[in-house]
Amino acid sequence: MEWEDGMDRRDFLRTASALGAAGGLGLPIPAMAAGSSGEGEASAQAFRALADSFVELEASYLVPEWGIRTEADRVTGRFFLMHAFHHGCQFWFEADPERPWFHRWFTPYRKLLGDNPDAIYYGCAIDGSRDYRIRGNVNGAVYTSFTVESGSQEGRPSTGLLSTMNDTEFEIEPDGSYEIIVSPNPQRGNWLRTGPDASAITTRHYFEWDRSAANDPTLHIPLSIEPVSNPGPAPLMDDAALAAAIGRVINFVRSATLDAPNPLKRRNQPSWASITPNQFANPKTDDGNEAIGYAAKDNVYRMAPYRLDPDEALVIRGRFPRCRFANVVLFNRHIQTAPNRYRQVSLNRRQTKIDDDGRFEIVVAHRDPGVPNWLDTAGAPTATIFWRFQLPEEPIPHLDAEVVPLSELGA
Repeated sequence: MEWEDGMDRRDFLRTASALGAAGGLGLPIPAMAAGSSGEGEASAQAFRALADSFVELEASYLVPEWGIRTEADRVTGRFFLMHAFHHGCQFWFEADPERPWFHRWFTPYRKLLGDNPDAIYYGCAIDGSRDYRIRGNVNGAVYTSFTVESGSQEGRPSTGLLSTMNDTEFEIEPDGSYEIIVSPNPQRGNWLRTGPDASAITTRHYFEWDRSAANDPTLHIPLSIEPVSNPGPAPLMDDAALAAAIGRVINFVRSATLDAPNPLKRRNQPSWASITPNQFANPKTDDGNEAIGYAAKDNVYRMAPYRLDPDEALVIRGRFPRCRFANVVLFNRHIQTAPNRYRQVSLNRRQTKIDDDGRFEIVVAHRDPGVPNWLDTAGAPTATIFWRFQLPEEPIPHLDAEVVPLSELGA
């Protein structure tokens, strides 16, 4: 619709709103304190702190001390920072523990903290002293779980897992629906325990499909959370609340960067994390994950870096254990998958071709070697190979890896 003077409807609404706020439509104009230009307002200071935080990240995070040495490293680092900022704005900017709302953690265009192409994750901020009711439906997932994170109040790093409940530990109706009470005190039926240090809930919904569940725009996870006692409507955000909201975004971005452990300085790696390129550690037992923020208690992990020249391939041989779910994923240094809508950067058991003896050969290479089970590096000369084995019923078989000339494959 065009107005007679050429102003369209959106311009009219913006103009009317601005005039109304300024008193141009006969509304009173709030008096400004003498000498005030807004520079002393808490939210103005928070905006400056937000801008300063990006300057600090450029100067202190995208540097060799954090393993950032090349132009490609810096580009990848800035790409990651924008994803972290995106998530901080969506999740933490208007986080309201009194009135929580589940936000999807990862999408094909927002990835951090070890995204999984075969999973959908949600999260919300909570208050450990309050009671909530979760309603949902498994909707065909091979695994569903709820984890209470500790220590991540106000966007700070999660310090560990307070409690976890998977779909074998709560009652599910024949139609796949369920209801869970979240509270610090025991409840009848499905109960997820919180406590004084509880800060957020993370949910996991795994699918072992021929295609990537995370890339399916039609996949919907029915999921909601609400306070048991109605807190009433939220107030409008004032200056102090806006400053706090911006502060949470800053905290989260720092929690994923400068406040996270520097992998180049860690002395004690988990036993399942190899630091030797192209070689897996294969520990006999699992260390457990409850002390790792945002980890999955029911997963057993294996991890190793690869390092390959353009004409090389890494052949990984092994066998999947009996377990609920398993997959392998390629991560960059910021534990993000490469753009995976049109690249095979992960393989679950259903996607993996297995021989008659139940064994597989998975090939990591920079270009298609013409054999099954190719993991596409997207051209990255080095990155991380990360395995998840969920609720295994037996020890994880050894993963053997060998670097071979790419020309030897597909012959």
